[in-house]
Amino acid sequence: MTSKSVATALTLYRARTLTLEQAATVGGCSTAQLEESARAFAPTTGSHADD
Repeated sequence: MTSKSVATALTLYRARTLTLEQAATVGGCSTAQLEESARAFAPTTGSHADD
């Protein structure tokens, strides 16, 4: 699992090109690892740090 392959898999998953399971296979990781990566890189919403 490389960061580039996981990033590609996340992009394809978010674009709804692949299912979560397919994206995990492409990324060379488990679905749980891919979900964790997706959460870590998800855009944040809500309050800004300087509020």
